[in-house]
Amino acid sequence: MQHIKVFEACVHEFSRLPGIGRKTATRLALHVLKMKSENVERLSKSISELKEKTRFCSECGAISEGELCGVCSSPSRRKDVICVVEEAKDVFFIEHTGQFGGVYHVLGGKISPLDGVGPGELNFTGLVERVEKNGVKEVIIATNPDADGETTAMYIGRILKKFEGLKVTKLASGIPIGSHIEFADEITVLRALEGRREL
Repeated sequence: MQHIKVFEACVHEFSRLPGIGRKTATRLALHVLKMKSENVERLSKSISELKEKTRFCSECGAISEGELCGVCSSPSRRKDVICVVEEAKDVFFIEHTGQFGGVYHVLGGKISPLDGVGPGELNFTGLVERVEKNGVKEVIIATNPDADGETTAMYIGRILKKFEGLKVTKLASGIPIGSHIEFADEITVLRALEGRREL
Protein backbone atom coordinates (compact mmCIF):
# COMPACT_ATOMS: atom_id res chain seq x y z
CA MET A 1 0.00 0.00 0.00
CA GLN A 2 1.15 3.50 -0.85
CA HIS A 3 2.12 5.72 2.11
CA ILE A 4 2.25 9.46 1.61
CA LYS A 5 3.76 11.07 4.70
CA VAL A 6 1.98 14.43 4.43
CA PHE A 7 -1.40 12.77 3.85
CA GLU A 8 -0.86 10.31 6.73
CA ALA A 9 0.15 13.17 9.04
CA CYS A 10 -3.09 15.00 8.19
CA VAL A 11 -5.17 11.84 8.77
CA HIS A 12 -3.40 11.34 12.10
CA GLU A 13 -4.21 14.90 13.25
CA PHE A 14 -7.87 14.62 12.22
CA SER A 15 -8.17 11.25 14.02
CA ARG A 16 -7.06 12.92 17.27
CA LEU A 17 -10.26 14.97 17.31
CA PRO A 18 -13.10 13.63 19.51
CA GLY A 19 -15.49 11.29 17.71
CA ILE A 20 -13.29 11.04 14.61
CA GLY A 21 -12.04 7.55 13.74
CA ARG A 22 -9.45 6.68 11.11
CA LYS A 23 -12.02 6.22 8.31
CA THR A 24 -13.64 9.59 8.94
CA ALA A 25 -10.21 11.22 9.30
CA THR A 26 -9.21 9.79 5.91
CA ARG A 27 -12.42 11.13 4.32
CA LEU A 28 -11.76 14.58 5.83
CA ALA A 29 -8.16 14.61 4.57
CA LEU A 30 -9.36 13.62 1.07
CA HIS A 31 -12.00 16.36 1.21
CA VAL A 32 -9.34 18.93 2.12
CA LEU A 33 -7.30 17.76 -0.89
CA LYS A 34 -10.29 18.42 -3.17
CA MET A 35 -11.03 21.87 -1.71
CA LYS A 36 -9.93 25.06 -3.44
CA SER A 37 -6.75 26.56 -1.97
CA GLU A 38 -8.56 29.70 -0.73
CA ASN A 39 -11.10 27.55 1.14
CA VAL A 40 -8.33 25.53 2.80
CA GLU A 41 -6.63 28.78 3.76
CA ARG A 42 -9.88 30.13 5.22
CA LEU A 43 -10.38 26.90 7.22
CA SER A 44 -6.80 27.01 8.49
CA LYS A 45 -7.10 30.71 9.42
CA SER A 46 -10.39 30.16 11.29
CA ILE A 47 -8.81 27.37 13.36
CA SER A 48 -5.78 29.54 14.19
CA GLU A 49 -7.98 32.51 15.11
CA LEU A 50 -10.22 30.32 17.25
CA LYS A 51 -7.18 29.32 19.29
CA GLU A 52 -5.71 32.84 19.43
CA LYS A 53 -8.82 34.96 19.99
CA THR A 54 -11.07 32.87 22.21
CA ARG A 55 -10.73 31.77 25.80
CA PHE A 56 -12.86 30.45 28.62
CA CYS A 57 -14.93 32.95 30.62
CA SER A 58 -13.31 33.72 33.98
CA GLU A 59 -16.73 33.66 35.66
CA CYS A 60 -18.56 30.64 34.25
CA GLY A 61 -16.07 28.75 32.07
CA ALA A 62 -18.02 29.09 28.78
CA ILE A 63 -16.30 30.06 25.53
CA SER A 64 -15.64 33.78 25.29
CA GLU A 65 -13.81 36.40 23.25
CA GLY A 66 -13.07 38.50 26.33
CA GLU A 67 -12.56 38.09 30.06
CA LEU A 68 -16.32 37.52 30.48
CA CYS A 69 -18.66 35.76 28.03
CA GLY A 70 -21.72 37.45 26.55
CA VAL A 71 -24.03 35.77 29.08
CA CYS A 72 -22.07 36.75 32.20
CA SER A 73 -21.57 40.34 30.98
CA SER A 74 -25.23 40.83 30.01
CA PRO A 75 -27.21 43.06 32.41
CA SER A 76 -30.44 41.33 31.34
CA ARG A 77 -29.42 37.86 32.57
CA ARG A 78 -30.55 36.64 36.01
CA LYS A 79 -27.45 36.14 38.13
CA ASP A 80 -29.49 34.39 40.84
CA VAL A 81 -30.23 31.35 38.62
CA ILE A 82 -27.27 29.18 37.59
CA CYS A 83 -27.45 26.29 35.13
CA VAL A 84 -24.61 23.82 35.73
CA VAL A 85 -23.31 21.97 32.66
CA GLU A 86 -20.46 19.52 32.10
CA GLU A 87 -18.73 21.19 29.15
CA ALA A 88 -18.65 24.60 27.46
CA LYS A 89 -20.32 23.11 24.35
CA ASP A 90 -23.45 22.35 26.43
CA VAL A 91 -24.04 26.10 26.89
CA PHE A 92 -24.62 26.43 23.12
CA PHE A 93 -27.36 23.79 23.10
CA ILE A 94 -29.29 25.31 26.00
CA GLU A 95 -28.82 28.86 24.67
CA HIS A 96 -30.18 27.73 21.31
CA THR A 97 -33.62 27.16 22.89
CA GLY A 98 -33.79 30.90 23.67
CA GLN A 99 -35.73 30.12 26.84
CA PHE A 100 -33.14 30.29 29.63
CA GLY A 101 -32.54 33.72 31.18
CA GLY A 102 -30.03 32.84 33.88
CA VAL A 103 -26.28 32.27 33.80
CA TYR A 104 -24.12 29.15 33.47
CA HIS A 105 -21.42 27.29 35.32
CA VAL A 106 -19.18 24.89 33.38
CA LEU A 107 -17.70 22.07 35.47
CA GLY A 108 -15.14 21.00 32.87
CA GLY A 109 -16.32 17.39 32.79
CA LYS A 110 -18.09 14.93 35.07
CA ILE A 111 -17.11 12.66 37.93
CA SER A 112 -15.85 9.47 36.34
CA PRO A 113 -13.84 7.17 38.64
CA LEU A 114 -13.05 4.77 35.78
CA ASP A 115 -11.40 7.63 33.88
CA GLY A 116 -9.64 8.92 36.99
CA VAL A 117 -11.79 12.06 37.22
CA GLY A 118 -12.77 12.91 40.77
CA PRO A 119 -14.40 16.02 42.29
CA GLY A 120 -10.97 17.65 42.66
CA GLU A 121 -10.50 17.78 38.88
CA LEU A 122 -13.76 19.68 38.28
CA ASN A 123 -14.88 23.25 39.06
CA PHE A 124 -17.13 22.61 42.07
CA THR A 125 -15.28 25.18 44.23
CA GLY A 126 -16.14 27.95 41.76
CA LEU A 127 -19.80 26.94 41.88
CA VAL A 128 -19.95 27.07 45.68
CA GLU A 129 -18.22 30.48 45.67
CA ARG A 130 -20.70 31.88 43.14
CA VAL A 131 -23.67 30.61 45.17
CA GLU A 132 -22.20 32.21 48.32
CA LYS A 133 -21.42 35.63 46.86
CA ASN A 134 -24.25 36.17 44.34
CA GLY A 135 -27.34 35.40 46.42
CA VAL A 136 -28.28 32.55 44.10
CA LYS A 137 -31.88 31.33 44.44
CA GLU A 138 -31.79 28.32 42.11
CA VAL A 139 -29.17 25.97 40.69
CA ILE A 140 -30.32 23.91 37.71
CA ILE A 141 -28.24 20.78 37.15
CA ALA A 142 -27.97 20.00 33.44
CA THR A 143 -25.49 17.14 33.48
CA ASN A 144 -25.93 14.38 30.91
CA PRO A 145 -28.36 11.62 31.94
CA ASP A 146 -25.77 8.83 32.00
CA ALA A 147 -24.24 7.08 35.03
CA ASP A 148 -21.38 9.58 35.49
CA GLY A 149 -23.69 12.55 34.87
CA GLU A 150 -26.10 11.29 37.52
CA THR A 151 -23.22 10.75 39.98
CA THR A 152 -22.09 14.32 39.32
CA ALA A 153 -25.63 15.64 39.82
CA MET A 154 -25.94 13.86 43.17
CA TYR A 155 -22.57 15.26 44.26
CA ILE A 156 -23.70 18.81 43.39
CA GLY A 157 -26.90 18.25 45.36
CA ARG A 158 -24.84 17.19 48.40
CA ILE A 159 -22.39 20.11 48.33
CA LEU A 160 -25.20 22.65 47.95
CA LYS A 161 -27.39 21.22 50.73
CA LYS A 162 -25.80 23.60 53.26
CA PHE A 163 -27.34 26.66 51.55
CA GLU A 164 -30.65 27.35 53.24
CA GLY A 165 -33.42 28.40 50.87
CA LEU A 166 -31.45 27.44 47.76
CA LYS A 167 -33.56 25.52 45.26
CA VAL A 168 -31.57 22.76 43.50
CA THR A 169 -33.29 21.29 40.44
CA LYS A 170 -32.33 18.88 37.68
CA LEU A 171 -33.39 18.77 34.04
CA ALA A 172 -36.47 16.59 33.68
CA SER A 173 -36.74 13.54 31.49
CA GLY A 174 -37.03 14.25 27.85
CA ILE A 175 -33.36 13.65 27.26
CA PRO A 176 -33.04 9.86 27.14
CA ILE A 177 -30.82 8.02 29.63
CA GLY A 178 -27.45 7.25 28.08
CA SER A 179 -27.76 10.15 25.62
CA HIS A 180 -26.11 13.57 25.65
CA ILE A 181 -27.49 17.12 25.53
CA GLU A 182 -25.59 17.89 22.32
CA PHE A 183 -27.54 15.18 20.44
CA ALA A 184 -30.98 16.31 21.64
CA ASP A 185 -33.17 18.57 19.53
CA GLU A 186 -34.27 22.01 20.78
CA ILE A 187 -37.77 20.89 21.80
CA THR A 188 -36.40 18.00 23.88
CA VAL A 189 -33.95 20.33 25.66
CA LEU A 190 -36.71 22.91 26.18
CA ARG A 191 -39.09 20.34 27.67
CA ALA A 192 -36.35 19.02 29.93
CA LEU A 193 -35.57 22.57 31.07
CA GLU A 194 -39.25 23.41 31.72
CA GLY A 195 -39.88 20.12 33.57
CA ARG A 196 -36.85 20.26 35.87
CA ARG A 197 -37.40 18.81 39.33
CA GLU A 198 -36.04 19.49 42.78
CA LEU A 199 -33.39 17.10 44.14
